[in-house]
Amino acid sequence: MTQQLDRVREQALRQEIVQVCRMMHEKNLIAATDGNVSARWTDEYLITTPAGVVKGLVEPDDLVVTDNYGQVAPEEVAPHNGYRPSAELRLHLEAYRQRPDIRAVVHAHPPITTALTVAGVSLAPCVLPETLVTIGTIVTTEYATPTSAQGPVVIRELIRDHDALVLDRHGAVTVGRSPMDAYSKMEKVENTALVLTTAHSLGHVKTLPPEEVRRLSVMRARLLGRPFPGPDCARCGACKGLAEPVSADIEIGD
Repeated sequence: MTQQLDRVREQALRQEIVQVCRMMHEKNLIAATDGNVSARWTDEYLITTPAGVVKGLVEPDDLVVTDNYGQVAPEEVAPHNGYRPSAELRLHLEAYRQRPDIRAVVHAHPPITTALTVAGVSLAPCVLPETLVTIGTIVTTEYATPTSAQGPVVIRELIRDHDALVLDRHGAVTVGRSPMDAYSKMEKVENTALVLTTAHSLGHVKTLPPEEVRRLSVMRARLLGRPFPGPDCARCGACKGLAEPVSADIEIGD
């Protein structure tokens, strides 16, 4: 079995996960041992950050290989050097179960994003065109005790149609084609939170006009390479929403 494993791919993923952890620490998206990153290595195994390790100092050999149920892989597959996966891996496993298209999951504790949940402010309104095109609607889950069995439950339905979720009082989770892709979405989430917080402090938040939301939704569908139903108006409520479903055939120009 071990001879059939792609060791070159394994080392590349380990390096990329470590790079993402360093960037999260440098960008103040995590503190100390907070947060976790995982990636699909094969159909059978995941590579993930270990529990109790400061992510800004994590090394490639510190990472843990598990199966799709969170069990540590046999030593002949990958040595775990005494480390164990975080209990937050439950969130990742649920995301992989619901989204066979994704290859990586990032969970971080971006402070502004988290603060908005404490204040009861949603990131769902369509305010930034780049956010709508690259991420879609950023919705907030119900509260779940960190590391508990309730964590996967509150993301189960939402993660099917969203690439970024805000966890009430517990940061955010993003998914993507690679660890770096998922990380870039996390940066976008926190940047959106910063802009929204600043706008609120200035006294007024303007949402994008429905016509522009429609055009941006078409752009997102083209970026995804599949239909995009438009923003999650039912979970937002910031405006009247789109009057009719978005069509991918709308002409948006160059």
